Amino acid sequence: MAENVFASFAISGQGMSVQRMRLSATARNIANVNTTKSTDGQPYKREVVIARAIPGSPFNEELSSQISLSTTSADHASTANPGINAPNYNVLKAATTTDASPPRLVYDPSHPDADENGYVSMPNINIVTEMVEMITAQRAFEANTQVVDAAKNMARDSLDI
Repeated sequence: MAENVFASFAISGQGMSVQRMRLSATARNIANVNTTKSTDGQPYKREVVIARAIPGSPFNEELSSQISLSTTSADHASTANPGINAPNYNVLKAATTTDASPPRLVYDPSHPDADENGYVSMPNINIVTEMVEMITAQRAFEANTQVVDAAKNMARDSLDI
């Protein structure tokens, strides 16, 4: 029982860390929506967080087996086999990277960074997309805190038995 509670805490904690990274990247993107020249002289590039399952982790192995089963037959039963792996709760790795899409060109001949045709290279940031990203990261963070609360309550209630 204790292993499962701590596993829930560890996995949800990793999820909260990823969502915090997403919120931080979104905040930087919103703050730099009008930054036409960064330190390299180019427009600010949108930051995105890439999260992947750690290869060889129990989570990744289970995910791979479920995906392969669902592609061969929809009637296959789950192959989940809890307890056969050593307790390794590191299931995610995340990194912040820049979006490779080209900058937006905005016609503004009065802007100091306008080219000879009057176009300004603006960051590849859409404020609506950033707001959606912020809301989904916030909701995912809240879902992970609810998992931690549920695990905590189950552990507390099991001690009352």
